[in-house]
Amino acid sequence: VQLQASGGGLVQAGGSLTLSCAASGSIFSINVMAWYRQAPGKQRELVALIASDGSTEYADSVKGRFTISRVNAKNTMYLQMNSLRPEDTAVYFCNAFHSLTNYWGQGTHVTAPA
Repeated sequence: VQLQASGGGLVQAGGSLTLSCAASGSIFSINVMAWYRQAPGKQRELVALIASDGSTEYADSVKGRFTISRVNAKNTMYLQMNSLRPEDTAVYFCNAFHSLTNYWGQGTHVTAPA
């Protein structure tokens, strides 16, 4: 599974961005897909995940502001980010857990200056 993340950029605090993660093949059977982020000088952290049955989980810091989704027909996962805060500034990575293996896409930068 190869993953390609896109959609990052510079946005004012309070603004919105949508990240996309396109997979090289079908994501229908992938158990869990997720978004992680890593801010400068900090460890990578889980932002949100979505299972194959559509169930989702979010980090407390993004609940109510971010929405994760997946469109199996397009082999794509999304992260809709609203009400962005300076503390959301980070490199965002998409992840897929399939057949006991973790797959990572390259990061996409999100910057929301104060």
